[in-house]
Amino acid sequence: MTKINHPLTVSAIVLAAGRGTRMRSQRAKVLHKIAGLPLVKHVIGALEGADVTDITVVVGPDMEVVADLVSPHPTVEQRTQSGTGNAVKAALGQVADSNGHVLVLFGADPLIQPDIICRMIRRREQKDNPAIVVLGYRMDPPDGYGRLITNAKDQLEAIIESKEADPETLQINLCNSGIMVIDRELMPGLISKIRNDNTKGEFYLTDIVAIARAEGHLCAYVEGDANDFIGVDSRADLADAESALQNRLRRNALENGATLVDPDSVHLSFDTVIGADVVIEPHVVIGPGVTLEAGALIRSFSHLEGCHVAGGAVVGPYARLRPGARIGDGAKIGNFVEIKNATFEPGAKASHLSYIGDARVGAGANIGAGTITCNYDGYNKSRTDIGDGAFIGSNSALIAPVTIGDGAIVGAGSTISKNVPDNALALTRAKAKVMDGYAITFRKEKSKQKKRPPRK
Repeated sequence: MTKINHPLTVSAIVLAAGRGTRMRSQRAKVLHKIAGLPLVKHVIGALEGADVTDITVVVGPDMEVVADLVSPHPTVEQRTQSGTGNAVKAALGQVADSNGHVLVLFGADPLIQPDIICRMIRRREQKDNPAIVVLGYRMDPPDGYGRLITNAKDQLEAIIESKEADPETLQINLCNSGIMVIDRELMPGLISKIRNDNTKGEFYLTDIVAIARAEGHLCAYVEGDANDFIGVDSRADLADAESALQNRLRRNALENGATLVDPDSVHLSFDTVIGADVVIEPHVVIGPGVTLEAGALIRSFSHLEGCHVAGGAVVGPYARLRPGARIGDGAKIGNFVEIKNATFEPGAKASHLSYIGDARVGAGANIGAGTITCNYDGYNKSRTDIGDGAFIGSNSALIAPVTIGDGAIVGAGSTISKNVPDNALALTRAKAKVMDGYAITFRKEKSKQKKRPPRK
């Protein structure tokens, strides 16, 4: 991360006390995820990306899970949830007392990006010294959002909540994102003057703009992209935010040199790393913790999480890579193959219908169809080590802990529970028995036993 070196102290208050009743969930709203990461962690990540590390999170009563999630950043409990102004007031004692800025953001606004945070801070530091800078965006139609009221000098005069707005104000399409940066020295006095004489009986943080203007302070705004300010209050909002973030992640992957054959059908995670010339076919789901090195090919309908795929490797179609899977250069993981906590070294192959867990598959080894590593005995998990150039015949079971030596062959249909030396052949099939002509006898006997259909 590049150091930004803000000239003044920058603190942040993240409001995360909402229960999210419209989510109809037992979980706090900010714990719901998009792209595999809780909403509030997206916000904290954006702040850290803007080199803002003095972060305080406001939580509600009995929200220890949220507090644990945002640690080591401190939390402050908002005991009475009576509006955003009350929430910020609860956190003021935790914020650094210095000549600087205080950012206020919402924990359920996950699409905020570091660059817009930096733009807001830089605007506060300009010579006209605005007491407050608010982040706004254009929306048509703007129904349901607070409006930014500006004057002839394009300065911010006030923020009017939509429920408090008259018909003329509701025609304004410059909307309030709820995100602002405030002069730390002025902030306590401004917050103390907020009143709750409104239709909801709450202390609106947005009122501090009008309060600051009444005291003769300049206020300003920065305009951003509406797609970056989807606040999550419902399951529908959560789906909209997921869709917007997926589009952003896909666009970044394409701009960095990857090929997504059908981008809309590919699901990425917040931390997916995709190298140049990676090809991802349609209907691929990539969970958290995945790195795809340059030149890897991910075939359709594969599911990956917590894994590393080297360049030149081919995964899928219909493959599943679980946490701890490491696929080497030129290795192949075919259809209906599941890999868990296992390493495939360069050129190793499992082309179809296998489970390989807690194992090493050596360079150039071949795993036949239907092979499984029996890694769990009901109490403990054990490792299987398959040597370089080994050949495991179809429908084999390797009972861990077991080692298959370099160049060894395991005959098809074998159950192997003892180590196999290098270049040895191991097989455990029952001896075949062939009875000439028995098929004719079998059919005759069965024909006699077959009941004739009743007469009509």
